[in-house]
Amino acid sequence: MAQSIMSASVSTKSKILNAAEQLFARSGFAETSMRAITQKAGVNLASVNYHFGSKKALTVAVLDRYLSPLMPQIQIALTELQREQKPVRIEQMFQCFIQPLLELEKINQGGTVCFLRLLGRGYVDVQGHLRCYITQTYQAELDAILAMLHSCVPHLSEEELFWQVHFSLGTSVFTLAASDALIEISKADFQREVNSEQIMSRLVPFLSAGFSAQKDT
Repeated sequence: MAQSIMSASVSTKSKILNAAEQLFARSGFAETSMRAITQKAGVNLASVNYHFGSKKALTVAVLDRYLSPLMPQIQIALTELQREQKPVRIEQMFQCFIQPLLELEKINQGGTVCFLRLLGRGYVDVQGHLRCYITQTYQAELDAILAMLHSCVPHLSEEELFWQVHFSLGTSVFTLAASDALIEISKADFQREVNSEQIMSRLVPFLSAGFSAQKDT
């Protein structure tokens, strides 16, 4: 009996997460109401409050479902690269992000694209609590990423590195969030079949060139 209650509880929590994830990715965090989430999940508001407590906590849980496996995997990949290759080139560093991002497909079909859409929505909707959560929870992983960036592009000042990181993040989110459309265009216009991994592989040299460029003074 206890096991069946636990299974039902997990199922309810997953329904809420799945519904919220789809709505947040499509309409944004700010524009998605709790009512829309409960209707899509087929649950009542009390269930959402029981499992998450608030809409802010639910937004964190939706994003963290992807961040919790992604960030440690990126850190492991960077550590292995640093052990094997010195000095590390910026393009090699960016290659370390590809496989961890593709692994998000194991969480949900289309998980890679969904995560990036959610990340983009977090910036567009100015969800300050998400930024605080990410920087506090994944401080070690973020420090490792920034430290390697500094070592790869020592010519960039702190200010220039800030802009390059955010330009690159914006480019990556836009490109990969629209990967379905890009795959269709590639097939229709160039008769070439591509997948998400191939798109990311094309993106890496582009991003690397941006970091390597010298700013005119």
